[in-house]
Amino acid sequence: MSTKSFVQKMEQGSATIGVVGLGYVGLPLVLTFGRKEFRVIGFDIDAKKVNALKSGKSYIQHIPSQEISEFVNAQRFEPTTDFEHVSSCDAIILCVPTPLNANREPNMSYVENTTRSIAPFLRQEQLVVLESTTYPGTTSQLLKDLLEEESGLKAGEDFWLAYSPEREDPGNGDFDTQRIPKVVGGLNQDCQQVALARYRSVLNEVISVSSPEVAEMTKLLENIFRSVNIALVNELKVLATRMGIDIWEVIEAASTKPFGFMPFYPGPGLGGHCIPIDPFYLTWKAREYQLSTRFIELAGEINTSMPNYVVERTTQALNQNKKPLNGSKILIVGLAYKKDVDDLRESPSFPIIEMLQEQGAQACYHDPYVPHTMEMRSHNLRMDSVNLSDELLQSVDAVLILTDHSNIDYGRIVDLAPLVIDTRNATSDIVNNRHKIVKA
Repeated sequence: MSTKSFVQKMEQGSATIGVVGLGYVGLPLVLTFGRKEFRVIGFDIDAKKVNALKSGKSYIQHIPSQEISEFVNAQRFEPTTDFEHVSSCDAIILCVPTPLNANREPNMSYVENTTRSIAPFLRQEQLVVLESTTYPGTTSQLLKDLLEEESGLKAGEDFWLAYSPEREDPGNGDFDTQRIPKVVGGLNQDCQQVALARYRSVLNEVISVSSPEVAEMTKLLENIFRSVNIALVNELKVLATRMGIDIWEVIEAASTKPFGFMPFYPGPGLGGHCIPIDPFYLTWKAREYQLSTRFIELAGEINTSMPNYVVERTTQALNQNKKPLNGSKILIVGLAYKKDVDDLRESPSFPIIEMLQEQGAQACYHDPYVPHTMEMRSHNLRMDSVNLSDELLQSVDAVLILTDHSNIDYGRIVDLAPLVIDTRNATSDIVNNRHKIVKA
């Protein structure tokens, strides 16, 4: 099959798409191709996920089970743990985690292991695209070398290779996978042509860039931009609090300027798989070029210090109520890293709870989207969400709001609890009992 034939197959919707990694990035991609009536094979090493999908059940809150069930029953979606099926795919998309190790250096084991899993079944005239966030050069060097070494094929000649960064925002109803513009960078001109055809067959807008490195750097810039600006408002929050100024009111006032200002908001720390992690991929890569990315690293230090600041503010607030942190009962409201989702990746709630427990506090949590905690790479709290009853709110020493879910009555919390520490400005519209509220 020539480049032209591949493009025609994509345009006709007759290609088979393989998606490796069925998480917050891969599963929405499966549905996006499925809605355009492509046949999709989904690969994951987690048998529990695969079995759930085979039964038509979603394990991600904002992804409906009904649609998965329809695609599985129509034989347009086949979840599997068997990588032999890679050979029957025309395009393979890699959507696997790229976390940091304990030294804040890239942990590429998921990309490397996945690449070694698909390489034995790679054939000529297939397209391989990496979507995992990573440092510039990953696709053209690491991925290319591994695929060529394990398969005996030549990238850019026998098979096509490209990079296209994911841009998922879980729970954002305004932008789904189909409507988010997609950046694509191919290894050479032929790779670019087939990669563009693959995405243009299902997405509204696709942006072509000159290389995988440009696409990789684009994703890092997007997240570094957010990380740096969030660090700025987090630092100003600490200063404004010392000065007796409400930083949220300041941001609201500054946002009235119709030019030259974009609002960012402080919080208890960064969460999600992108912003807390991705900037450090570039700081690591920069050392290869004898450069220090001081601005990025400083922003990272400020953001990662926020959980400590929240615990300090909680301790101070309890002291004002003549209560020590040691022995106090603290109710955490919100475990997910952002509002109205069940996504726990890198949530600052986890280190905050652990620090509270280490200092002798009795911590419990309520999150309508997270009934139970699960074992994660760095945390295993083994906790269950508690019922937000009147008795509980009256019995705790403090309520600590870490995620501002929309379906929680914060006025009721303030009325019943003796003390509320608010890290999300969730209580901004509450007039009564303001003396109970402490911003953190």
